[in-house]
Amino acid sequence: MWQSALIHHTQASFCERAHSLKILVTMDFVMNFSVSLDVPAAAIKLPKSYIQRITESSAFNTKVHASAVGLALLFALLSRKWLAYLSKAISRRIEAWKYLFWGPDIIQTAYDKANGKPFEILAPDSRYVFVSQPKHIHELNSAPDTVLSLQAASKQMLQPKYTMHGFNWFNVRGTEGVGFIKALRTLLTNNMPSILPDLRFGITENLNQLIESHPVVDGSRHSPLYPMIVKLTVLTNCHAFFGKELSTDSKFLEYALGFIEDTLMTAELVRLLPEFLAAPIGNGIARRLKSHKVLFNTLVPIAQERIEEKKLKQMGQKVEQHHDCIQWIMETSPPKNPWTAERIVHELMAIWFGSVHALSTTISFAIHDICIHKQYVAPLRREISSPEYAQFERTGKGLPLLDSFIKESARLTPVESMSTRRYALEPFSLSDGTKVHVGDWACTPVRALMTNPEFYPEPNKFRPFRFVDPELLAVDLPETSRPTQPNKASNFTDVNLADGSWHVWGTGRMACPGRFYASAIIKIMLAQIIATYDVELVDKEAPRYFTWRSSMLPKAKTMVVFAPRV
Repeated sequence: MWQSALIHHTQASFCERAHSLKILVTMDFVMNFSVSLDVPAAAIKLPKSYIQRITESSAFNTKVHASAVGLALLFALLSRKWLAYLSKAISRRIEAWKYLFWGPDIIQTAYDKANGKPFEILAPDSRYVFVSQPKHIHELNSAPDTVLSLQAASKQMLQPKYTMHGFNWFNVRGTEGVGFIKALRTLLTNNMPSILPDLRFGITENLNQLIESHPVVDGSRHSPLYPMIVKLTVLTNCHAFFGKELSTDSKFLEYALGFIEDTLMTAELVRLLPEFLAAPIGNGIARRLKSHKVLFNTLVPIAQERIEEKKLKQMGQKVEQHHDCIQWIMETSPPKNPWTAERIVHELMAIWFGSVHALSTTISFAIHDICIHKQYVAPLRREISSPEYAQFERTGKGLPLLDSFIKESARLTPVESMSTRRYALEPFSLSDGTKVHVGDWACTPVRALMTNPEFYPEPNKFRPFRFVDPELLAVDLPETSRPTQPNKASNFTDVNLADGSWHVWGTGRMACPGRFYASAIIKIMLAQIIATYDVELVDKEAPRYFTWRSSMLPKAKTMVVFAPRV
């Protein structure tokens, strides 16, 4: 980009200042005709002796040897003007690459300087236009999918053509139906009462086995928290996504876990490659990825069997009842053009990735906060041991103290510093004139918004119960835990707060349809940990996360001791 800009600028300067110097260049050694270039003397800034030698030559104003012109152009490019331009272009590219390693801090700094106005951040492969005013956020949310597309942004992020067995989904949402939204928002949520009790028993057993597999150091077991929570999330989610049979297949679970890691690494590599290399290298990697092949080839026969059972049921025959995402996605595919088994599995693979990655990161950060802020464990345990917990398992809702604790943890250590992702399929303009060009992303700086004192008093302090209705709080809670929010109580799963500051689940009509299930899984996993173990960080001073692009990810080497309560 900067190279073409430099050429364009050079040509324009030559034309504008043509009165300074006329050079007729003979290019016989390249072509059989001559080319005339008008070069401004002030731009070239040649040494006086060199200019005098040329102007006194009999060839001046007639023909100058090509090598002399080459030197003249070299001096022009080395002039201060061009060096400054080149330096600026290189600096912009360096800043774009810095974004990969320090994205959250770069977004925060730009947000602070913007003072509420839209601002841009450059990445090696994208230009991001951030908006933070409710008016502008509403404009993004209201834009047609054919102009600003969440689906296209997800496609660029995950590169499904290479990471999900050739799943090259459409850029516009709804092209092939949106039944998966009903599958997650309605069917999965409605089935939580039948799922959660089984998950509780599975979590307790699996967590104990994972902890016992870790080495004893100085008399206690040191568990690598994030890798362990990822495994536990895979084991837990498999039941709801793939059914009981596959959730106990250790080999399948191994590849289901590997699929998450393979998708992350491959998608990032392909995104950073030049366009002409992305396809051959991406296809080469895809041919060697075993995890997505195993998932696809295992799930397609099951999905095909479910399709056949649906046909039998329509003919009046009795068939087995299934309560998993394979069934729900199949049932909500477009009636006029039902999805094939392959299409159902592709959709399931995409949802599977999102469910494991976001959940395991959020849970890990919440456990960090439980270790650091132990004074809040006692009220959480009282809530978990009360009749309210049974009510939660029956409905998937409730536990306001734990809900607020999770929300506060996610506010200060969110999985993402960017939300409301929209990829521009067509040019788009905000009401203030800010342009979003084709290929750019429009988004919100969610982490910066959630640490803005305008929305969150004492924004950098961990106030775990700031989102709880004050009337529900017990009088013996620590003073520092009392809510400080000026607005009424809110929930972790909320979207579209009036001030536009909470976009953890996305924005508006594109908010995550599976957030109620995700919230319930986070609560049930944390509840079992809080009720069963005393947890402690092995090294309280060590960095606990790193950043990549706009993401904050727990460090894999962060060790936690899970001591069984007596």
